[in-house]
Amino acid sequence: MATLAEIRSSTGSRIADPIAAILARTGIGPNAVTSLSLLLSIAAAYLIATGHFRSGGFLILVSGLCDLLDGALARATRKTTAFGAILDSTTDRVSEALVFCALLVWYWPAQAAWQSSVILATMIGSFLVSYIRARAEGLGLECRIGLFTRAERVIVLAVGLMANQVVVALWLLLICVYVTVAQRLLHLRRQGTP
Repeated sequence: MATLAEIRSSTGSRIADPIAAILARTGIGPNAVTSLSLLLSIAAAYLIATGHFRSGGFLILVSGLCDLLDGALARATRKTTAFGAILDSTTDRVSEALVFCALLVWYWPAQAAWQSSVILATMIGSFLVSYIRARAEGLGLECRIGLFTRAERVIVLAVGLMANQVVVALWLLLICVYVTVAQRLLHLRRQGTP
């Protein structure tokens, strides 16, 4: 039976590989696609901060697609580099931070303290999910498991924004990112880390 990580990878490949094959013929480089993903996230953050949730959610999905494509394009063009991987990871974190900060900008003037607290806690949890994997891989350990990786976070937040159900999406994210943090820590503990 396939694991969640294998299903995630297979689904991502089925979506990204055909598009990457077309992009490879255009001469567009993977770092350009990474940069486009970041620019779309900046635009999404602006829209969210100004209350245009549906448009912002749509741009988050398009940015997420670009994030899926940059790695596939790098593999298709044989342009995978350590710098490209670092740039991708960095822009992923910046993109997530921008969107969460945009939500804070929207909720803060309304003095919505509990929404702001949920946003901050979710942002911290999202960063922890990514940090645990990066730290583990830096130590030579495998850590691709988990309920909510970046792909799921992007989809849930984008759908929540487009459906005008931001609070529901944030609560779902809050619960699921910390479940993922726990899953990853337990997984690494089983691998024999002290």
